[in-house]
Order: sequence, then structure tokens, then C-alpha cells
Amino acid sequence: MSNELAQQYQEQQLMGGNVTADGSMQVSNASREMEEVKGQIFMAKQFPRNTFQAQKRIQDACKRRSLAMSATYSYPKGGQNVTGPSIRLAEVLAQNWGNIAFGFKELDQDEESSTAMAYAWDVETNTRQERIFQVPHAIHTRKGMKVLSDPRDIYELIANQASRRVRACILSIIPGDIVEDAVAECNKTLSGENTSPLKDRLTRAFNAFKDKYDVTQVEIETYFGYPASEFTESNLVKLVAIMNSLNDGMTKAEDWFIKEADDAADSKDIADDFNKQSKTTTSKPKAKKAAAKVGDEDAQEQDDKA
Repeated sequence: MSNELAQQYQEQQLMGGNVTADGSMQVSNASREMEEVKGQIFMAKQFPRNTFQAQKRIQDACKRRSLAMSATYSYPKGGQNVTGPSIRLAEVLAQNWGNIAFGFKELDQDEESSTAMAYAWDVETNTRQERIFQVPHAIHTRKGMKVLSDPRDIYELIANQASRRVRACILSIIPGDIVEDAVAECNKTLSGENTSPLKDRLTRAFNAFKDKYDVTQVEIETYFGYPASEFTESNLVKLVAIMNSLNDGMTKAEDWFIKEADDAADSKDIADDFNKQSKTTTSKPKAKKAAAKVGDEDAQEQDDKA
């Protein structure tokens, strides 16, 4: 048995990465895939998700009306209306939750059907969900069954069948309360209760400060003490209050923000003051030496007179 395995391995090496007659993949391909998996796990451990920021990103995404309109599906079944999160919302959840690999793979194909696998894998917690399913190369039409032969039609059919399985895998990975909150945010957006995402509103605020008062985003970040990526709703409220104060003429931009040019000038003034102090300090010993020299000359002159 071991001789047969060794012979198969040598044949695979000679084939240079092609698939053998029995459908087994070359060992080198499996090694490459294993290294890719190890890399994903390493990166997930190096950069673990921040659940607070992930939930905030999901909420901001759900405030987009284009996503909210396609966030849920609905269809009648047994005299009832069945609804739930769509594949589009599931993809947004996975992308913003972070450290999740998802998709589908075609495992096998013959003339009549294909075998595929949908999966979702939380690389950080090593939680994985899989769905293996069979897809016949035929579709139902009003005129009966239509057999598909075009590779493109077959792929689109598999992708369509896989999307529902991928959605189920993703929703099995992400906590249920996160999914419920996302659906609720989408419903608020559709009802007109939600404003635009925080990122968009901050961008408009930065542009307003730049256009009206020549205050840059860097100067605003300096005022708060951290980058704009960490801003929350409270930061936006503070910016609105400052803008209202500037518009009413109660304060000036210089009262709130340090201009980049002024900051550089202050640094230059501090350097000049330091240089002056250094020169003054180094010149004092010379003055003492000069005074001592004068004193010695006066003493010598008095001795000569005596």
C-alpha cells in the first residue's frame, strides 16, 4: 500500500500541479493552501476584532438606504410571509465583523450535476460552518426542464444556489443580537428615522470647516487629540457647536484650533529662544575671565608704583 502511495506522489510531482485521473490534487497544492490558512490565522491573532468598533461599522452601513432596501428577503409560504436577512446584509455583516472567510467552492462536476460547498469560517475563534449540496445542471421552466450545457450558465446556477447556503453559514457564525440590531437599523433607515452614516456626516463637517474657516482635518484631530477614525457622535455634536459659535461671530477659529503654520512658527521661536539662552550661558565665563584679567593688571600696576 505504501508503495502505491509513493508511486502516486511521484506521478503527481511529474505532472507539475495538474489534477490526476482520479481527481486527487497534488501535494504541493495542499501545502500551499495550508500555508495560506496559517497566514490567515496568524493575521487574525495579530489583529483581533474590536467588537465595539465592528458593531459601530455595521450600524453605519445599515444607515445607507441602498443597503437597507436589499437587507431582507420576503416570500409567501404556507399562507404566511417569511422574512429574514438577505445575502447582501450577511455579506456586510461578515465584512465589518472582521476576520471571517466565506464563500463557496465547486468540489466535483460531471455532465449531469455539480457538488459544491458553501462555508463561513471565523478565523479568530476557529468557528466554521459548511453546507455541501448537489446542483443538477437543469432548471425548471414553463415548458418543462431545460438542461444546461453552457459553462457560464452552469456557474451562475451554482452561484445562485450557493448564495443561500453562504448566508446561512454567515448567520450561524455572527452573534444573533448583532444580526437583529442590523435588521432593526435597516428598518429605521427605510422608515426615515435614520440619518446618513457618521463617516459621511463627519466628511461634510470637515469640508465645511475647510471651506468657511480654512481649518483642516489635521487641525481638528489635533484639537480632539486623536484621529478622525476614532470620532463618535459626541465629537460631531462638539463640531456642530463650534461651527455655530463661529457662524454667530462669538469666537474665532484661532480660539479653537492651532494652525499648522503657527505651530511651526512656535517651534521655531522656541528653538531661537533656546539658542539665545545657550549663547548667553556660554558668554558668561568669558566675561568673568575678562574681569579677572583686568583685576590682575591693576594689581601689577600698583606693585610697580610701590
